[in-house]
Amino acid sequence: MSALAFSRRLGACAVLALGIAAGPAAAAEYPNRPVTLIVSAAPGGTTDIAARMIADPLGRALGQSVVVENRPGGAGSIAAQAVARAKPDGYTLLLQYSGFHVITPHITPNLPWDPVQSFAPVANVLSAPQVLVVREGLGYARLDELVAADQANPGKLNYASSGVGSLQQVSTELLNQMAGTRLVHIPYNGTGPAMNDLIGGSVDLTITTPPPLLPHIAAGKLRPLVVTGTERLASLPDVPTAAEAGYPDLLVSSWFAMYAPQGTPGAVVERLAGEIERIMATAEFREKAENLGAKAEFMGPSALAQYTQQELDRWGAVIRKAGISAP
Repeated sequence: MSALAFSRRLGACAVLALGIAAGPAAAAEYPNRPVTLIVSAAPGGTTDIAARMIADPLGRALGQSVVVENRPGGAGSIAAQAVARAKPDGYTLLLQYSGFHVITPHITPNLPWDPVQSFAPVANVLSAPQVLVVREGLGYARLDELVAADQANPGKLNYASSGVGSLQQVSTELLNQMAGTRLVHIPYNGTGPAMNDLIGGSVDLTITTPPPLLPHIAAGKLRPLVVTGTERLASLPDVPTAAEAGYPDLLVSSWFAMYAPQGTPGAVVERLAGEIERIMATAEFREKAENLGAKAEFMGPSALAQYTQQELDRWGAVIRKAGISAP
């Protein structure tokens, strides 16, 4: 374990102990006014959708409005900094995208927030595996065909991402490291422009979440090769998992989780987590998640704290090996 990871784990334990010590008194009065849920992305994306999916039912459960406030920018840093500096009373929360939370800290120096020590984990709300797709006409139907083609002509095939340091980039670099391929990175300013060029045939492939891919797969403009989850997607039942294709460690998931500022009373955190768990267990919430190509995959405070650290460590190793740094 690195010194950084060890210090972060010590910090997380200290935060948890302080929160529990605050006792049930804080939860008894909480909430007595509206709660603000700050989102690290613009309206319309999966992060925003996840926030709004949980905000309305959570507000009803708490008896107070949960107001969604979008603060995109800085690869998640604008929203994260706002919540990290907020009063730790449970009235300002963060809905964060995993790529921002566990990748940005590795490629952006001197961040004014720490993914572990600045926050009290509350709950994971949604998880979405990635899908590797190739453009129409490329001719590959299986992952092993793609790998063999690149190994025969290293550097000839390229892949699109939404930007340097995106989960799309580090996911494909993980494949490069596993398969010995040399797929060339073509960064774009967002998923939309990347998808336009992929569909137009200017780039060869990408790995990203299902929502922007499904309509183009249905139209025959993109061909899915593998899903990077532990099981096949209901929306793509004929597409094998990466494990089925021979790459069991190509497990990549975007996740969308709620955090509170460091020092938020443990009883308040547990109240929020309990209500979120009940909401996520409903058929309505699970159906909405499935329609997005995602899963209602609940993790409470302790599990989310452990998973956050695991993801930080895992992607940090991939990023260092690939030499990815901020542009």
